[in-house]
Amino acid sequence: MDIMAEKPRNASILEQLQLGIARFEFSSSPVSSISPSNSVASSFPLSMNRGHPLFAKIGPVLGIESPALRKAEQYKVQKVTGDGRCLFRALAKGMAFNRGIPLRPFEEKNDADDLRMAVKEVICDNGKERRQYEEALIAITVEEPLERYCQRIRTPDFWGGESELLVLSKLCKQPIIVYIPGHEHKMGCRGHSFIPIAEYGAEFKGGKPKKPVRLLYSGRNHYDLLV
Repeated sequence: MDIMAEKPRNASILEQLQLGIARFEFSSSPVSSISPSNSVASSFPLSMNRGHPLFAKIGPVLGIESPALRKAEQYKVQKVTGDGRCLFRALAKGMAFNRGIPLRPFEEKNDADDLRMAVKEVICDNGKERRQYEEALIAITVEEPLERYCQRIRTPDFWGGESELLVLSKLCKQPIIVYIPGHEHKMGCRGHSFIPIAEYGAEFKGGKPKKPVRLLYSGRNHYDLLV
């Protein structure tokens, strides 16, 4: 194995997980990849249950063959302040927008910090509740020790991504869809076209469904809101 080649590849995978543009899936047996044409990583064993071993596999960004990418969607971009809180700001702003409530700047900031601290309380302060967010916990600990994560998430400039979207979609019972600009995709979309690449909290669409919050990952570690 080329160790030097493997390190950049692993760094790329971890970046995709952190930014919410790749995600974990579980398998009862090891697999070499999810998609032969668009995989990002092999599976690896987890030791959470020795009687029934699980394997985690890292799913790629949705590919050109996915039905979700066959149609670009049209939205307007609402810019979000890039102060390290952008994911939490965009989510707070989107949930308020869906309720018809405009947020003043200080309210948006405070709500963003409340969302960040809600993740901290679930993952870092409550071992019993933490077990309900196993997928998010794996996404966190594959990158860094949980203790280090819990130190970082206390700071207001903490960058949110995959793990926080997994927690908040479930905690808030909120469907969340992440998009990229259409022009970044090979389909050659232009203008206000956006391509969905990941969805969280899809289970909350049933019954009395909530409107999804649509987040735009626009590169450079930044999220905006789509409306």
